[in-house]
Amino acid sequence: MTDLSDLEKQSLDEIPHPSLPQGSSIYGGTKVFPDYQAENGEVYFTLVHGIAHESSVSFVAILQATRALRKGFESAIYFYGPGSLNCLATRGFPTTGNSAFPGEHNINNSLSTFIAEGGKVYCCRFGLSLHGAREEDLIEGVIPTHPLDVQDALIHYARKGAIINSTYMF
Repeated sequence: MTDLSDLEKQSLDEIPHPSLPQGSSIYGGTKVFPDYQAENGEVYFTLVHGIAHESSVSFVAILQATRALRKGFESAIYFYGPGSLNCLATRGFPTTGNSAFPGEHNINNSLSTFIAEGGKVYCCRFGLSLHGAREEDLIEGVIPTHPLDVQDALIHYARKGAIINSTYMF
């Protein structure tokens, strides 16, 4: 260990940490609400306006939409604004497909899984254009949309009685 001052050593020794061994439970496991499954024809629609890897908002929204799909809901995700960047297949460094850090492709892999399992993914072309992203760089199966489709998609899914999860990141 590097040389520590007396106060740094004192601070480290005041409270032992970690105080619990790995694997200790510090949270209960009781699920309060029933594990709802989709009833015939129910729909789950997610709007994402969050930048990939800038917060967990986008990734968690994808995971929630996938969970809804697996519960039997018709499930769709609509990426718009900076959220459109989540749909790019060109992520990677030093070349596309290579992860520069663990989890760099979590969003890509999760979207590919969502699509493969029957979910629909929409991506606003205007959101892509704001960031210089190209339509041909979209993950396979992502459906490009017109900027005016954001509102009409919301109306479409609302009229279908969808549960709507709208995420927004500044």
